[in-house]
Amino acid sequence: MNAEDTSRFVRLRVELVLEVHDEDEVGKAAMRRLAADPDLPAAERAQAEAAVTEDTAEALAYLVDPFDLVSEVPGVELQQASWSSERIDYDPDSPDWELDEEDVEDDEDEDGMG
Repeated sequence: MNAEDTSRFVRLRVELVLEVHDEDEVGKAAMRRLAADPDLPAAERAQAEAAVTEDTAEALAYLVDPFDLVSEVPGVELQQASWSSERIDYDPDSPDWELDEEDVEDDEDEDGMG
């Protein structure tokens, strides 16, 4: 398949599990980001402030921006992004949290072992 036959669009899937050590600091950081956004209409600001104050997962969703993740990558332009956050029960020893088979194979290939 040559370059003309392939799409120039790539879907990058990322899943993160974060351990929050200080919910208050996360909330404060989200409030600082809200305060620094001059383009946010007052009604949306009030709604966002309530959300990030009440729920650390919402604060994280406000702080983690996919555009920030790829804005410095040369040769690409973010076309669309969606993300969400939620509180979860996490057990790193559970088989439910193992990497997908594709992830394991990719990691082995990068290490030169696959």
